[in-house]
Amino acid sequence: MTQAKVTSAQVAKRAGVSQSAVSRVFTPGASASPKTAAKVRKAAAELGYRPNALARAVVSGKSRIIGVVMAYLENQFYPDVLEKLSNALQAKGYHVLVFMASHQAGNIDTVVEEILDYQVDGIIAASVAMSSDLSKRCRAAGVPMVLFNRSQDDPNMSAVTSDNIAGGRKVAEFLVAGDHRKIGYIAGWEGASTQRDREAGFLQGLAEAGVKPFAREVGNFRMDEARDATLRMFADDPPDAVFVANDHMALAVADCLRFELKLNIPQDVSVVGYDDVPAAAWPAYDLTSVRQPANRMVAETVEILLRKIENPNAAPRKVQIDGPLILRGSARIPEGWNK
Repeated sequence: MTQAKVTSAQVAKRAGVSQSAVSRVFTPGASASPKTAAKVRKAAAELGYRPNALARAVVSGKSRIIGVVMAYLENQFYPDVLEKLSNALQAKGYHVLVFMASHQAGNIDTVVEEILDYQVDGIIAASVAMSSDLSKRCRAAGVPMVLFNRSQDDPNMSAVTSDNIAGGRKVAEFLVAGDHRKIGYIAGWEGASTQRDREAGFLQGLAEAGVKPFAREVGNFRMDEARDATLRMFADDPPDAVFVANDHMALAVADCLRFELKLNIPQDVSVVGYDDVPAAAWPAYDLTSVRQPANRMVAETVEILLRKIENPNAAPRKVQIDGPLILRGSARIPEGWNK
């Protein structure tokens, strides 16, 4: 026989408090005295009571759920970010509902429409681009959104990124200072603002030093395509350095250079990535990389989103956080380099 669910009224009777007191104890952010909370939680444990979060959301109009959209969980940067986002939101009394998207036409729109059906309080879109129509749809539904590691021109859309232009320029300055002149670039997905801005900063840095880009290929933020791009780039007249738009691709580039093309890193060619994922520090790769300050990016994202949830009239913000170039053994370090 199925046992009937315990109600909050039964908990209130057992604890000798009002039903509203039980509700306050199990509502994040609500106030209840320590004495009342202890009595209610003791009675709930004895009766086997669990609050119905969905029912509470219907009554309050707040689900305490944040929808997170991601496209690249195979990239080490994003599982780490997801963990940090989840921990930061849980500390504020929210929970994360994760949806996966792709860059196929219409996919992100479909995914966000599904998220809205779950009555989420807000959305964080990481590594995906949003259409202006979709951002309007979210605003019309009263659901604030923040882009993470992506940005776009929509003035109504909040976004948090590293300073990708400054990061790309740092790589150019570093490689030029190391006496590289045949410098190649392997691009990510060209629809991404991160790709666009990293390359723009890189080209600016080269131009300021009077150096022309030597070769360019596209890896679309995929390891298999980055490997193919490497083979094309090094087929005839190879560069002496290559900047790769993110570490996920740079790991594949390094493997291809060493194991397929039998080149030595950095003696034959210097390799620099972007993100500073955990594998970049592994001795097998020892990858020089621009670090994305994930902790600060997550903190800004959560702060912007929760402020917008609490105050729908809060102005949108676009935040760019500078990250350092982390020097390791995959690229020749210029003598006296201290930037």
